[in-house]
Amino acid sequence: MPGSRTGRPPVQRAVRRPAAGPPRDNPVLRLHKRVRRAWDRPLTAYYLILGGSLLITVLGLVMVYSASQVTALQMSLPGSFFFRKQFLAAAIGGLLMLAASRMPVKLHRALAYPILAGAVFLMVLVQVPGIGMAVNGNQNWISLGGSFQIQPSEFGKLALVLWGADLLARKQDRTLLSQWKHLLVPLVPVAFMLLGLIMLGGDMGTAIILTAILFGLLWLAGAPTRLFAGVLSIAALIGVILIKTSPNRMARLACIGATEPKSGAADCWQAVHGIYALASGGIFGSGLGASVEKWGQLPEAHTDFIFAVTGEELGLAGTLSVLALFAALGYAGIRVAGRTEDPFVRYAAGGVTTWITAQAVINIGAVLGLLPIAGVPLPLFSYGGSALLPTMFAIGLMIAFARDEPAARAALAMRPPRFGRKRGAGGLTGPRRWNTMRRRASAARTSGER
Repeated sequence: MPGSRTGRPPVQRAVRRPAAGPPRDNPVLRLHKRVRRAWDRPLTAYYLILGGSLLITVLGLVMVYSASQVTALQMSLPGSFFFRKQFLAAAIGGLLMLAASRMPVKLHRALAYPILAGAVFLMVLVQVPGIGMAVNGNQNWISLGGSFQIQPSEFGKLALVLWGADLLARKQDRTLLSQWKHLLVPLVPVAFMLLGLIMLGGDMGTAIILTAILFGLLWLAGAPTRLFAGVLSIAALIGVILIKTSPNRMARLACIGATEPKSGAADCWQAVHGIYALASGGIFGSGLGASVEKWGQLPEAHTDFIFAVTGEELGLAGTLSVLALFAALGYAGIRVAGRTEDPFVRYAAGGVTTWITAQAVINIGAVLGLLPIAGVPLPLFSYGGSALLPTMFAIGLMIAFARDEPAARAALAMRPPRFGRKRGAGGLTGPRRWNTMRRRASAARTSGER
């Protein structure tokens, strides 16, 4: 054959392929690993609770100032009237949050009964003629003089969380929660007493939040499905009766999904204009302070419907940011409740998470037209000192629990002290810098120097 001197066919050599290099790292998987490592760090819940709550509060102050100016001017008040009151409440709430975050768990448990007794006492005073006052048809306020008022039912949420968590923790330590009588009594009767005092004033929105806290505690305590369903059925039946017997509540129910201010016999002005505000915001909003609906078109623009003004001025980006912050708070609360071995911490963290999450869902769902308007504020965001103070104390409670995790305590102990070294007159820091200068001076001396 041609090309072969021996007549044999030429040997066909295999084509060499370039050696395969190391497999390329998928950037999506790499990002996923980094995010997962960040979420699994010991202090993640601590930073999420602290940072998320502070961001929500600060953004809420900005939006309260923007949304309340027109209302204040219409009432012949200074434009910053509501903002100054909210700022004062936030400052007091910040001190409460700091105090709660530094309290040991034993002190939180010791405060459960005094807070419950104080909340019940104030809720009874609301029904006393001459002491309680009605706002928007609900008799659930006490005047403190001047323009300051207090709503005791807001403190009832904190009382139910602390007292219920302490009660269930003590019964779990005695292995009594396996008996349905100990699981329900006295938790459910006391919760129903609080609900009755609230419903005497006509505030069904707060009653719904307390019911959610009660079911959250029962769920965490491991209530059997039949028992859980039975209590839920009773609560639902009572809710249906209360709605059917109130024309105002029936009208609110009829405004779900309404697109016209007048939907049949129901007046859906507030619900529809809330949708108008969200729809006109677009992606990035009309600009801070440039809302149109707050000029007398949208009632309660700085309280129950502040989320609608946020959507109009900050757009979809602003509303999604608020939702992300509440989602971060909810995740951190679930993580704290799931990683602790202390039953009180688990019940209290779960109760606070249920409280804030359920209230945020009910408020935002009403603004979006997906739920009836319940008249509950957006936690940490809406105007109202009575709602802000117990909520910030509850956030401090969560911060204390997040700091108390064993891994978090170890991580905090390893951090260098921020204010441990004093600065000298020349601006040089503490002993380490001074020792370095002394060694350099000693090295520069001659052997004969003393």
